Amino acid sequence: MPKKKIRIEYRGGDGSPKSSMEIVMESKKDQKRKSINGADYKRLIINAAEAIKKNEREINDLNVFPVPDGDTGSNMSMTISSAADDLRKLETEELGEAANKAASSMLRGARGNSGVILSLLFRGISKSLIGIKEADGKAWAKALKEGVQSAYKAVDKPAEGTILTVARRSAEVAEMAAEENNSIEYVQEAAVREAESALDETIEQNPVLKKAGVVDAGGKGWLLALKSMLSSLRGKDETPAEEDSAYRESVVRESAKFDDFDTSEITFTYCTECIIDRKGTEPSDGLRSALSAMGDSLVLVDDEETTIKIHVHTNEPLAALELASAFGDFVNVKVENMRIQHTSKITEQEGTAATAAKEESAPAVELKKYGMVSVCTGDGISGIFTELGCDAIISGGQTMNPSTEDILKAVESVPAEVVFVFPNNKNIILAAEQAAALTEKKLIVIPSKSVPGGIMAMVQFNPEEETEENREVMTAALDTVDSMEVTYAARDSSFDDMEIKEGDYMGMYERKIVSCGDSIAPVLQALADKAVENGRVYINIYYGGGIDEAAAESAAEIFRKKVEPAGGSVDITYGGQPIYYYLISAE
Repeated sequence: MPKKKIRIEYRGGDGSPKSSMEIVMESKKDQKRKSINGADYKRLIINAAEAIKKNEREINDLNVFPVPDGDTGSNMSMTISSAADDLRKLETEELGEAANKAASSMLRGARGNSGVILSLLFRGISKSLIGIKEADGKAWAKALKEGVQSAYKAVDKPAEGTILTVARRSAEVAEMAAEENNSIEYVQEAAVREAESALDETIEQNPVLKKAGVVDAGGKGWLLALKSMLSSLRGKDETPAEEDSAYRESVVRESAKFDDFDTSEITFTYCTECIIDRKGTEPSDGLRSALSAMGDSLVLVDDEETTIKIHVHTNEPLAALELASAFGDFVNVKVENMRIQHTSKITEQEGTAATAAKEESAPAVELKKYGMVSVCTGDGISGIFTELGCDAIISGGQTMNPSTEDILKAVESVPAEVVFVFPNNKNIILAAEQAAALTEKKLIVIPSKSVPGGIMAMVQFNPEEETEENREVMTAALDTVDSMEVTYAARDSSFDDMEIKEGDYMGMYERKIVSCGDSIAPVLQALADKAVENGRVYINIYYGGGIDEAAAESAAEIFRKKVEPAGGSVDITYGGQPIYYYLISAE
């Protein structure tokens, strides 16, 4: 460390030198930050959130593990941003209070495997800082270590070459650095250096990363967080410049090459996540074992008092959620089909590559008159909308309402002058309508409140008709079909004189509960009775991702016995949707 010598002279009354001495001091610019308090920690988290947010796309483009779902950066950004938003409202000098607030916010806001692990790292840090007003280098190193222990404890099968590796190695070096110099800045510098080295090596530690030619996406996010926190300790609240050696062009690619993978390499199709508002104190060890047997990439966080957070890749999302529901009420649920994400990513990359190769010589894209955008989830449902002429699919629905920005991007991606949007959910209609004011295209929202309604409306579209005529015909078509759903009850409740037990099968007709119970057949029968009562005898059943064809055929038989005597018919179609065992249209 650079030093500065200072000579001090002591003079007598007449000004003549009497004695002198030399001391060695650090120059001001070389002095290290000794400790942090609650206000400082607030700045650290906000700075880290900004860094990850600004680099979100780069992190997404690195993601390949455990499957190329491409949302690591988004998940980490949304997770830590939830803490930054809450901390901006918090005024405290108490470090423990600020750390606890950040950890609590991240646990609630955690998304995806990477987001959960990030929240766990900060949860462990928070536990280490309980009751502490300020933390020096040793206290901070201890907190980083406890963060790593918290993350490793919750991950079912920790793998090398991931964010866990980068976090563990940086914490280990931080602990050694604290013995040399107890300033928090010195310790953080050591942690950053080791994180950079560890991230570089992830490409060799994980065969999937090596095949794709990239470093670990989650590890990259953690490095950015550490670097931005160091920057904040130095008084700089801006994202550091990208200088990571992991981006050497001769060693790694800028993003994962997804066509190196085949969807057959994806063993478990559905990325299933939920947060449970815990009821009772029953240990979750049995739940962890059951979920582990159903899939992989399991992360289960249980604070044993208020919250359980679950992430798992499985082929049985409905069964996984039923197991989880035994521990309390759902705060939120997300299920995504990773095969569709993988295929979409390949298409996106191929399209980007083709555009880059032709952009200098290719003529401007000629806009067609009409385009279509639909919001839905489930590979079967998405395929139906695509076959009907939909240009863009927004993955979302009951548990994943897309934002206005999501809808706007989809609309802008469609090369058409007029774009019809099918929200297929009443909670998405307003967001779709807001997007109309943000685009130069003519955006028309067909107010479909369900998937069956959206399908019926699209069937009526006529490319030869004028815009307003199509709007009127498609909107009118929404009233020609009734929608039914079969799902499960998330909690005990009393509704319309029905006592509903958590986990019961629940049948809804036009979003009104008509039947519930511990057996699905009576629920289906009640829906069939209701359809005939309303004069709807042409039935199409879309069965979900956790239902096999034999079970779907049994459901269809219940409807056939009711509608065929009335001159109706029943068809079954694979929908692949999560959460809902069946989506049913009745005409």
